[in-house]
Order: sequence, then structure tokens, then C-alpha cells
Amino acid sequence: MDVSEIILPGDTPGIEWRVPVMRFNGNDPAAPKVYIQAALHANELPGTALAHFLCGKLRQAESEGRIAGDITLVPQANSVGAAQSHFGELQGRFDLGSRTNFNRDFPLISIRDRAELLDGLDSYPAIDRLKRELIHMALGADLVLDLHCDDESLQYAYIDEAFWPEASDLAAALNMEAVLLSDGESSAFEEAVSFAWKYEVPGERKATLSGKLSVTVELRGRRDVYPGMAETDAEGLLQFLIGRGIVNGAPAVNSVFSGPAVPLDNVEIVRAPQGGTVLFHRDIGERVSEGELLATIVTRPGFVEGDIDIHAPQDGLFLTRTSDRLVRRRGDLMKIAADQPSKAARKAGTLED
Repeated sequence: MDVSEIILPGDTPGIEWRVPVMRFNGNDPAAPKVYIQAALHANELPGTALAHFLCGKLRQAESEGRIAGDITLVPQANSVGAAQSHFGELQGRFDLGSRTNFNRDFPLISIRDRAELLDGLDSYPAIDRLKRELIHMALGADLVLDLHCDDESLQYAYIDEAFWPEASDLAAALNMEAVLLSDGESSAFEEAVSFAWKYEVPGERKATLSGKLSVTVELRGRRDVYPGMAETDAEGLLQFLIGRGIVNGAPAVNSVFSGPAVPLDNVEIVRAPQGGTVLFHRDIGERVSEGELLATIVTRPGFVEGDIDIHAPQDGLFLTRTSDRLVRRRGDLMKIAADQPSKAARKAGTLED
């Protein structure tokens, strides 16, 4: 294993960040190359725990000469965000300097322009420099996995329709309970990578990308950071790498993805009509039916007339919910992977900021 660092000079004197990068060199030039990163949102650590256990498995495979394809692993991709604490709370989703989501505003380029990402890096603020360094590494691979998590959540993934159903092997290997088929219309990391491949010839869009993969994996919720979970996830990811010919070895018994795979238009984001204390009546992982009581918002504690009941807009899988029990007006309460398109209007791109 080779270890290097991305060094990010700070935007004010005396500050510097370092991002460790681990590389396992493959022995088969024809094997696919893979890039894996975790904690781009610095407060989402299930992927970092997975990467820690995966490194141990890859070191063993390396000692046995079983690494076929090059593997690049960035276990904690955002040192800038990891340093952002506000009144004791880690603020890892948004850059406090620019107010932008760390997983937005990645450069949308053609793969042929990859080298230009590193031109004039010194002229960019630290976070933009980091984004350019990360996506430059990713575009040197064939398979790109960006490991995230939700708030309270099942295991699921955002996968561009261009990679589906070929990517169902990843969904099966990681025991995903749902797949959300994205439209590739945002500047999030995984969609910026797929954009570069789709527009290899500028202005000419490829509809399918066989042999490629760029995916956001949502490893359950932010508090789901446990050794047993991380070990299981790491073994699942290793099995995926074996199945794709990146690591040599005997694959485990093949599993099949059996969860729903729905377009983003089928995702119901249920929001609080008013602020108050939220009481959930149903839990993630349950199937819900249209009209079913999901939650109650207590807007005036002690006065029953202040209660607001939240009902399911349609049938579907209760996929995620907020961990906050005091919610603001229009705050997100839950996501439902629904059987039919939502009646709510949705712009192309990501579901949330």
C-alpha cells in the first residue's frame, strides 16, 4: 500500500489541511480501476469506518498478490469540514466560508479535459482546490464509490440510470434496501464524474456507460457507526470488488438485489407544515399505505387542538427520517420510496441541498 497526502494550503496564513490517500497497485493492466472515498460530508462517518476495515482486507489481499486492478482509497476526504465545529457541533455538510454544500459545485467537464482540473490550483480557495483534486483522482478510475449516509435511514444508493441495472451487483453486495435512480442533472460528486464520461465528446451525450460506475452510497444513518456494521459493509464491498475482477478470490454466494429501484420523481419528501415536537408513529424499513398516519406534530404542548397529523401521500417504503424531534416549519421529516411518481413538483438534480 502506498500512502500520500493532498496538501491544502489554507485561505488565511498559518493554516493547512492534509487528506491521506491510500493506493493499492494492481498486477493486471486490463482489470478495472476503482476509486473509493468517504466522509466528503465530514460528519458522515459510516463510510470512514467501512474504509478502515476495508483497508485491512486489501492489505491482506495485497500480501497474497490478489490485487488485480488499481484501488485508490480516501477514507476521510474532507479535512476542511472535519475542522468545522460550531458551539461543539461538527458542521460537516456545508463549508462555513462559502456557505456551499461540500458535495455540490464540482466542475462539470468532459473526461478529455481531466488534466485541466489541476491547472492553476494555487488560485483556488481551499475547498475548490480539494474538489478538483478529488474529482481528478476519481476520473482516473472506472468505478467510483462516494460513501455517505443519511440521518436515520435504511441502506440505499443514488445510482444514475446510465448504470442501471448493471450496478445491481453493488446493491446486492451491500445489502441495500432501495436504489434511487438519479437523473444525472446536478453538480454533486458522483454526477460530475458521470457527466465527464457521458460527455466524452462535448455536446454528444452517451445514454449508457457499460463497465463504468459512479454512485453515492448511503450507509444507513449518521449514528450507525459500529464495528460489526463496518466489518459487514467492508466485506460486502470486497465481494463487489471480487465480482468485478478488481480483487482476485473466490466470491461468496451470490445474492440478488430485491429492493425497489425507483426514479427520484417517485421519492416523496414529507415536510413539516408547522414547527413543533415530532412524534413518529411508523419507523424506517416499514411499508406504508396511502393515508396512513406517519407522525404527529405537537405545535402547542398541552393543547390537543395544536396537534397536526401527517399522513402518507401514497404507498411506499419508509426510507429515511429526521433524527431531530423538534422540527421547523417546512423542515424535512422523512423520505418515502413510493410506488408512483409524486404529485409534488421536482426540479431536475438532487433531492436536497
